[in-house]
Amino acid sequence: MEQTLSYVLVTPYTIAKSRTGGVLSRLISRAELELVGCQMITANEALTREYADLLRKQNPTSDVTLLADYVEQNLGPSGGREHRSLLLLFRGEDPCGKLAAICGHLYPEHRDVDDVTGETIRDTYADLITDPGDPKKVTYFEPAVITSRSQDWADKDLALFARFLKGRENIVHNLQHLDPSKIEQTLVILKPDNWQYASSKPGTIIDMFSRTGLRIVGIKLHRFSLAQALEFYGPVEEALREKLAPIFGKKARELLEKEFEITLTDDIEKSLSACFGVRYAKDQFDQIIEFMSGTRTGKCPPDEISNPGSVKCMILIYEGENAVKKIRDVLGPTDPLKAPGGTVRREFGSNVMVNTAHASDSVESVNREKGIVKVNENPLGSIIEAYLAVRK
Repeated sequence: MEQTLSYVLVTPYTIAKSRTGGVLSRLISRAELELVGCQMITANEALTREYADLLRKQNPTSDVTLLADYVEQNLGPSGGREHRSLLLLFRGEDPCGKLAAICGHLYPEHRDVDDVTGETIRDTYADLITDPGDPKKVTYFEPAVITSRSQDWADKDLALFARFLKGRENIVHNLQHLDPSKIEQTLVILKPDNWQYASSKPGTIIDMFSRTGLRIVGIKLHRFSLAQALEFYGPVEEALREKLAPIFGKKARELLEKEFEITLTDDIEKSLSACFGVRYAKDQFDQIIEFMSGTRTGKCPPDEISNPGSVKCMILIYEGENAVKKIRDVLGPTDPLKAPGGTVRREFGSNVMVNTAHASDSVESVNREKGIVKVNENPLGSIIEAYLAVRK
């Protein structure tokens, strides 16, 4: 069966209530689809109007009219401010049917509280309240997510989103802070171990970070090239050498003394640290690079060093007061075994390398790391354009 693309748009209210992680958990773990792109957007009046018009044309029923009216009234700017929505792009067989099933129907689940099962995203996060005297009259409606139930219409919606995304930065700027000097941004990476199989883990981690009260202002899927991984983790190489070389030089001395029943001098231990210890530290660094890019240092042809790697991760930009410290407190120490209970690394990390997530350790690191991963660039629009070009 043909593999196609479809989308889920997470509404501004769902984003504002920090329900992003819960929505993402269900979609990734249950859809049997590949998440191939994501971007935080702030819809302008033109996108809002065109999207609502497309929804009305798809099926002129009360459900679709209700959804189109919601888009017109809530997706676009209000009070002079644009609002954050999250566009998620999925690929696979029958993505429209699978995503629609997980998102859930607008009717009839929410007509009576006893009908709500919590099975779908809308069961859990949406609200539809009707007039007790007139069940057809809706007094409050929040759909939580929007998706298309038809591939033809999904393609039309995606074409609209691709036009909107063209030339737009990945980081959204939709809030004026009272004291900008107190506001920081920090960079988080959900590492490749979170994406080895369909799991609720990425969404659960985002849920854990949401306890900080920080806003997500940028998000994208990223594949580190070998060159990017080497630059990103470059400062780690020297730190590993200084930390590990003496430790494993001493271990090498102890093993040799035990094996050959001799006593070695401190000078020999220093020599072991300088050769074996340094080589061990280099191997650990190479493993980090391979883990993040999918390519071992020295095994990549020079003309492919800047190509995207074979493993993916998710990059998020959080914004707010003391963002760097707040995120690192929830993340926990590098070694998951030393991390306090309730931290991300304690819950999901395996060891000091496979420790599930990275977070910048200072404002200076944020700026350096954002530049390396080109955080303001997002390939989502290009992915849609390439797909639609083949579909024509």
